[in-house]
Amino acid sequence: MLDQFLELTAAYPLAQVIIVILATFVLEDAATVITAIQVNLHTLSPITALIALYIGIVTGDVGLYGLGYLAACWKPAQRWVNTAQMENQKVWLSKNLFWVVFVSRFIPGTRLPLYTASGFFNAGLPIFTAATFLATLIWTTALFALSLHVGGFILDHLGAWRWAGLAGFVLVIFFMGRLIARAQKQKT
Repeated sequence: MLDQFLELTAAYPLAQVIIVILATFVLEDAATVITAIQVNLHTLSPITALIALYIGIVTGDVGLYGLGYLAACWKPAQRWVNTAQMENQKVWLSKNLFWVVFVSRFIPGTRLPLYTASGFFNAGLPIFTAATFLATLIWTTALFALSLHVGGFILDHLGAWRWAGLAGFVLVIFFMGRLIARAQKQKT
């Protein structure tokens, strides 16, 4: 469906940027793969695609921080928190915020709890944003480049089966993330 919207809006780069940004709020990795495939199909320029992906992903991450911050302001949530323990966690997270946020970009299943906790503890939005931006530049660019390469191969060699191959590639990326997250969860 994302690919159809992007094809329909090929003459309107701003509309494409908005579509890609919104798609990152749903599934970042799938949006990255599909956007790279649209670049291979020449319906989207590489620069427009990457800028839209960066904006969408970082905005979503800052949004999670904001949700955590709002939760800390909510009176019922304050009843569930041990204040002494919270202060220790806040100090630790504030000291290690950049690296915790940066590394979490590469470990599936860690972003939601860590990003909302960062906001909950008001750990430092400028450092949080810098870390998520830098990690997004690295991770998203790498996934985008891989998707350009693999997607181009699939488009060139699978003929009528190319959409099945592309769907399979998106599913592999999606399920690999889930598999890694499950393995990490079982370790802890």
